[in-house]
Amino acid sequence: MLDIPSRVRVDVDALIAEQRDMGVCDAIGRNAPAGKPAAMSTPHLPKVAGINSSTHDPAHTAAHKQAHASASLTAAEALTAADRGPVPAIGPGALIQDRLASWVSDLTTLHELTERLARTATLDDALDELLRAGAALVGARRGMVVLEPPEGRGPAITTGLGLAHADLGHIETVPRSATPHGRILDGAPTSVPGAVAQADLFRDEGLDPRLREVAARLGYAASYALPLATQEAGKLGVAVWFYDEPAEPVERQRHLVGLYGRYATEHLARLLELDRARRRLATITEELLPSRLPRVPGVRLAARHLRGSRGGGEWYDALPLPEGALGLAVGAVSGSGPSALAAMGRLRASLRAYAVMEGEDPVAVLSDLELLLRLTEPARSATALFAYCEPALRKVVLAGAGHTPPLITSTRRTEFVETSLSAPLGMLACWEAPSVEFSPAPGETVLLYSDGLLRRTGDSMDRAFARLHSAAASVPRALRDDPAAVVDHVLRTALPGASLPGPDAEGPESGQGTSGADGCGAAEDVVMLAAWFE
Repeated sequence: MLDIPSRVRVDVDALIAEQRDMGVCDAIGRNAPAGKPAAMSTPHLPKVAGINSSTHDPAHTAAHKQAHASASLTAAEALTAADRGPVPAIGPGALIQDRLASWVSDLTTLHELTERLARTATLDDALDELLRAGAALVGARRGMVVLEPPEGRGPAITTGLGLAHADLGHIETVPRSATPHGRILDGAPTSVPGAVAQADLFRDEGLDPRLREVAARLGYAASYALPLATQEAGKLGVAVWFYDEPAEPVERQRHLVGLYGRYATEHLARLLELDRARRRLATITEELLPSRLPRVPGVRLAARHLRGSRGGGEWYDALPLPEGALGLAVGAVSGSGPSALAAMGRLRASLRAYAVMEGEDPVAVLSDLELLLRLTEPARSATALFAYCEPALRKVVLAGAGHTPPLITSTRRTEFVETSLSAPLGMLACWEAPSVEFSPAPGETVLLYSDGLLRRTGDSMDRAFARLHSAAASVPRALRDDPAAVVDHVLRTALPGASLPGPDAEGPESGQGTSGADGCGAAEDVVMLAAWFE
């Protein structure tokens, strides 16, 4: 062990107090020994993150240290130091080891926070995690993110941590140029701005009066604004954290939150790109599905299409046929993404043509469709169900190819229609299955749906069918005459996490089908088509 005089140890203690907020690299650099290293008398410290933590004794001898220390102290100071009693010896290795432990702790914290951020799959979740992690790093309690990607890259979003919508509204009343986040967002679009700290708002004589008023109303006295920008991702927005008392993050905190902010910006850029791709896919889907459902005397229609995260090829259709008849269809093609959507569009268009020519025979319609699929896309399979309805006679003839059976529901009964078992289209060399005929009673609703509804429940098929049956049977009597309300009730009951269009999206007589993204993040598309017979 090194023999370090007590007066030198007093100087070392003071040096440790000065370096309390320094990083490990700065501490090592500040305490680098001068001259040639002597033979090592301290043990090797373990290597951490690639840093060789071996230390060497300075070339100065102990006698030289004693003389230098004595020259720097007066007699009174030496007496005072002697009165304090013995001071534990602290070697240079212990100092560096302490700095390394602090650095490893920071890296561990940063790793855990970025791992949590990487697990977020939506913009809302990512922004929420960004605010919470940043607040922990800078020591704040509240915060706000303003996301303003360049035009076309994504939606503008403002969200808060510990701030209600009314609080965010108060902040938005401040002139944009007077706020730190406004100055960052309105800066040069190609530059990466620096963070802006306001350590004491109420001592800032140049503070905008409106900002001072809002800060007093919301009860914050300081803020720290961090730009969400990198050279690769560009400027996406800004995060601001608010302190209840005058404060600002120290250099170590700024460094950590800066590293986290750069990672968060890249993650948000990836989510924005994914969101943009999903929106383009959703636009294509909406163009391929009916924008409005037909109005046919004797029957009222409603439809819902919930998009999954993968963008599947599930579809529905309703078309008027000669002599007051109506054709209803639901189906799904194998696969997901743009290729599945393209195949779905071709299949739906072909079924429409076959339905107009021979719709009164659903078996012939599906047979022609199977032949077309087998000849043009032999590597793809599909399920489909086509129903030929005569509302005036309340007569329905249907045929299915590997598809789930329809469900009839009313105040008197809720039961599945018994259909014959058949393989999906494209699975057999020649497809043909007998049709089924049934007669809905007045006031009954026939529900056609895709198998994505059953898969999204997460249950086995038996349990999924039971859940769907229970959801249809529980429709309140007051909603039975409204097919849109019936569909919404069934979907909300069978899929509690599903996000459906609002009540104004479709009225009872509008005859519109609606399509919406599902907020629960599920992969499966869901289609449901309802026909209520008078």
